[in-house]
Amino acid sequence: MSAPFASDPARSRGREFAADDTVTRGPRGPYQRDRDRIIHSIAFRRLRHKTQVFVAPDGDHYRVRLTHSLEVAQIGRTIARSLGLDEDLTEALCLAHDIGHPPFGHAGEEGLDAAMTPFGGFDHNAQCLRTLMRLESPYCEFDGLNLTWELLEGLAKHNGPVIAPNWALAELDAAYPLDLREWAGLEAQVAALADDIAYDNHDIDDGLRAGFLQLDDLLTLDFVADQWREVERRFPGAPRDRQLRELVRGQIGLMVNDLLAETRLRAEGMADPADVRRAGRATAAFSGPVAEAEGRLKRFMYDRLYYHPDQMATAERARAVVATLFEAYSADPSLMGADWGGRADEAEPDRSRHIADYIAGMTDRFAISAYARITGETPDGLRNV
Repeated sequence: MSAPFASDPARSRGREFAADDTVTRGPRGPYQRDRDRIIHSIAFRRLRHKTQVFVAPDGDHYRVRLTHSLEVAQIGRTIARSLGLDEDLTEALCLAHDIGHPPFGHAGEEGLDAAMTPFGGFDHNAQCLRTLMRLESPYCEFDGLNLTWELLEGLAKHNGPVIAPNWALAELDAAYPLDLREWAGLEAQVAALADDIAYDNHDIDDGLRAGFLQLDDLLTLDFVADQWREVERRFPGAPRDRQLRELVRGQIGLMVNDLLAETRLRAEGMADPADVRRAGRATAAFSGPVAEAEGRLKRFMYDRLYYHPDQMATAERARAVVATLFEAYSADPSLMGADWGGRADEAEPDRSRHIADYIAGMTDRFAISAYARITGETPDGLRNV
């Protein structure tokens, strides 16, 4: 049963470009089509070689942007089903949310943003919209994937209203208004928290595997220690690696159940999706205690994993690779190849924004090979696990 505040595909605000509806490929609703267009896109496939936490990891068991997005989608769809939200829209939002990330994760974004400072900067969330609405263009009738308004507005403001959009998002909003100052629909809010739940806990799994995190340090967090004691009580003789995976599962379950309970309370009395957008606050949320615990966990992960000295050293090398590529393409756009180089504008800021689009679409390994072709040297130290 759909909840009254769920997005209704039959009442979608439609798509930016009118399309030929006489051609059908199976009995799919508009949000199903969105999800399928994302899955079949080149930009989505490239996520398999883009950094999640560790740059270009040699180990096959570490998460990358693609596997992370699939895990977010699983969590998001579970939450959506329990709340009576539209599962296809939620899943599509989860699958698409990281498409704007450049190579080398946040280090690559920092490098690209620094290079783009004179030309409006770079933001991965705005780049996600730019990719889906303009750059990824498999159709003959229009640019972009021509996704529904509900999906696009959800990606634009899944973390809350956008008061001061950067140049990329402002351009797209001017062409196809997304009501940036309102809250997004509940499916988008759920997708954002599913992302938090996934990376909070799965990054623990990868951090432990890589040796960057130690269990004893994690157990200084009451939130984690409580779950670990329960794991030891239930499975006292189990191998340590299985206990650790049970710990991660337990934390995910706790956070999901808390989110469901708190969101039901906040959504009580809401009669339609418009009530969610006009609420003036997040409707999907953790309870106060879990929100505080989640915040402490995030701070711990930044201190012990994301800002680990080895990670920071790798990040600096990654930023240098991005800076070198941007400088080289700015001096000679033909280095991007006949297609991209031939479409480079002579005037700024369009020229640099075009170059940023090219770099942002790169995978880690493509960026490394491009750097090697340009400089004659393979960058050292870009694999830290």
